[in-house]
Amino acid sequence: MTRRKWERGSERREDSAVAERGGSGGTMSVRLSEGAIAAIMQGENITKPVLQVINTRAIATGNGPPRYRVLMSDGVNTLSSFMLATQLNSLVEEERLSAHCICQVNRFIVNSLKDGRRVVILMDLDVLKTADMVGGNIGNPVPYNEGQGQQRSSAPAANAAANKPQQQNGNVSVAGPPAPKYHAPSNQFSKASAPSAMKTPGGSQAKVVPIASLNPYQSKWTICARVTQKGQIRTWSNSRGEGKLFSIELVDESGEIRATAFNDQADKFFPLIELNKVYYFTKGNLKTANKQYTAVKNDYEITFTNETSVVLCDDAQHLPSVRFEFVSISELENTPKDSIVDVIGICKSYEDVTKITVKASNREVSKRNVHLMDTSGKLVTATLWGNEAETFDGSRQPVVAIKGARVSDFGGRSLSVLSSSTVVVNPDTPEAFKLRGWFDSEGQLLECSSISDVRGSAPGVNTNWKTLYEVKAENLGQGDKADYFSCVGTVVHLRKENCMYQACPSQDCNKKVIDQQNGLYRCEKCDREFPNFKYRMMLLVTIADCLEYQWVTCFQDTAEFILGQSAAFLGELKEKNEQAFEEVFQNANFNTYEFRIRVKLETYNVSILQNANNVAYGFCSLTCLHKRWLPSLMFMQRSFLRYLLTASTVSLGHWKRGLPLKLLPLRFLKSGS
Repeated sequence: MTRRKWERGSERREDSAVAERGGSGGTMSVRLSEGAIAAIMQGENITKPVLQVINTRAIATGNGPPRYRVLMSDGVNTLSSFMLATQLNSLVEEERLSAHCICQVNRFIVNSLKDGRRVVILMDLDVLKTADMVGGNIGNPVPYNEGQGQQRSSAPAANAAANKPQQQNGNVSVAGPPAPKYHAPSNQFSKASAPSAMKTPGGSQAKVVPIASLNPYQSKWTICARVTQKGQIRTWSNSRGEGKLFSIELVDESGEIRATAFNDQADKFFPLIELNKVYYFTKGNLKTANKQYTAVKNDYEITFTNETSVVLCDDAQHLPSVRFEFVSISELENTPKDSIVDVIGICKSYEDVTKITVKASNREVSKRNVHLMDTSGKLVTATLWGNEAETFDGSRQPVVAIKGARVSDFGGRSLSVLSSSTVVVNPDTPEAFKLRGWFDSEGQLLECSSISDVRGSAPGVNTNWKTLYEVKAENLGQGDKADYFSCVGTVVHLRKENCMYQACPSQDCNKKVIDQQNGLYRCEKCDREFPNFKYRMMLLVTIADCLEYQWVTCFQDTAEFILGQSAAFLGELKEKNEQAFEEVFQNANFNTYEFRIRVKLETYNVSILQNANNVAYGFCSLTCLHKRWLPSLMFMQRSFLRYLLTASTVSLGHWKRGLPLKLLPLRFLKSGS
């Protein structure tokens, strides 16, 4: 059949389909790309075929995102080998892509499996007609099989079939004339696709497959991907020996994956692979990804082997740079601790670089806090480390996108940039352009509220100052989620009993260890035994202001600061000199601080903030007290007397030693303490 005859035949079939749906004025007026399925499976270059969804089915993927298999029709054939890319899952979950709907496939990739079968991965599509607008299947399509294309090209079969009448609905029967091949109007799709094959040094070609199709059951594969993140070489030493490794993150049009090289492979590939360049990667072990060490959204990760090859690709500029799945800053308040998220925000302000010493390795690293805000009006603190902290410049309030930041719940919600995270300043993304336009037009005038526990809060941050009386009167912490507030309080009692425990010495584990009575300590969480332990603190403190008092729980950093000693020193002191240990607690009484408190079901998680006057380490100055509590000074004396009657931890003897600063009239206050 010539192309002209095929077009006339297609028009007749379309007219018949329109008539079935109620004539030309009906809802069904989109022409299916008849013959497109056969063309796709025979490797022809086609552009934006229009197909009908017959059915969708979810495929179990373990802990990863769900995958959907789609049965589609072009009006002539059906094919069940279509697979939806994970970024399109929302179409199924929102029921926009359902049985009988008609869609236009904008981008797809054909992947050959090990057993020879082909899978068509749908990368991008538009729903042209929803299921309720179509109402049913179009025509009588038959299942496509691999040999169907060759059978259609047989002249005797075609001539014999041409003499048979067509069905009344205008669709071809199984033995009817061959379905016309779909002709692409242009080669735009093939030019926009990743290279389909790579020439090997021996002159043969290796089939390039998409990242989304990789699985541990494949032994030979080649991907073409961009390096979007490259870590430094790290070394380790344990009971099993020593070694080195480095990791990279790879992205193509179908997805992303993490790859790691160890020892000899690390030495071989580290100088070869450059950030943001595109390479062919061939062979490597695929295993289930350890989500503890990666934020990459893939169920698997690659380990380089002696057979792995990496070849530079010069013709793949269309591949994406970094794949983001941004979360609004306001959503972080309800995000579980230790979750890995992508965020984007304007750098509202930033702090100077500070140096801290990592206890585990006794090395000094750089640290910088950056305060980001977005269109939700919320502000979050992100902590940069190492070289990123030193080189970051926020003087022009740039847009900052962070991929793979870890959520912390210390004193609110904050973000920490990991070694596997990617930080992009002023990224070339639609979200960045939209955010910049919003901030320049109206966002810079907006008073933002922080969801983080920020030392030296950024200008305009709402710290929600409360008295302890207001906290109780307003029933803070009684809702579904925790509440946060700031207050000025004085330490009036510290409970030294059971204030510390022996914890696992691992850097990221604080689980209590079990003394094996043989010189070893066992951590159930790590499932290991150690010859030593570290002390962790959980200190109960009574704080008071002019109106109320309250027990609060202070964890490691806060407790060490209030006591003025490290947990390790206090643990040793308790074992060797009980009297000196008690003196540390006595000397910590009656100091006034600014507190940032998390309250939930009467459980308080306290952290210390520097005040606005930059008085070191959170001590509260006289100027600060005047500013925040002047309206309460008139009845402080009465409040103090009431406190003496209700708080068993304070006696009249405290009057001679120096009262809590907030419980006395102004003339008794001592500045700078």
